[in-house]
Amino acid sequence: MEDYEGRFDFHGLGQAIRKAREERGWTQEYVSELVGRGARTIMNIENKGQYPSFGVFVKLVTMFDIPVDQFIHADSGQVESSCRKQIDVLLNAMNEKELIVMKATAEGLKKARETEVSE
Repeated sequence: MEDYEGRFDFHGLGQAIRKAREERGWTQEYVSELVGRGARTIMNIENKGQYPSFGVFVKLVTMFDIPVDQFIHADSGQVESSCRKQIDVLLNAMNEKELIVMKATAEGLKKARETEVSE
């Protein structure tokens, strides 16, 4: 089981759960009632990246419509940086307008980098 745990990024999942919960105006206590666990469990998942049980994991990602592919790496030979994972989590939680701003920002950074190389 330890081999598999290394391939899961539950810190990112905790951040995504917190963001989705706060967007709905729900408390940790309310979410804990919905999934049948204590509020401390939800707090630890959100703040410490605690590994939830499979049942709680399924309930949370289903309840908040969180895509799990960003947390589970099927190809263990291809490890992404922690920063890239965190950015993916943030991007997946953004609305369309926010994504347009991020796309323009990335394009601007790319253009600036290309300009530096050309000079």
